[in-house]
Amino acid sequence: MNGTVTISLEDYKKLENAQGNATNLEERVLQAAKELEVFLSFLCTRENITPYIEEFNKQSKRSQIILDEGRAKIKVNEEA
Repeated sequence: MNGTVTISLEDYKKLENAQGNATNLEERVLQAAKELEVFLSFLCTRENITPYIEEFNKQSKRSQIILDEGRAKIKVNEEA
């Protein structure tokens, strides 16, 4: 499809920077998820949090917490 669009220079700059901003946000979210995995793994060594994780997994649409030998992993659902 071909065509033209007229937008302000300010909006053009925002659009131009959108990919970089999205990539930066994605990297920050992945880093936060890794930090949460470490924290949840720490909690597993202090207390049985399995019932809480199971309840979280039932209610969450976007992610799941998986415990494997005392280590927590956060799995993000692609479809949500």
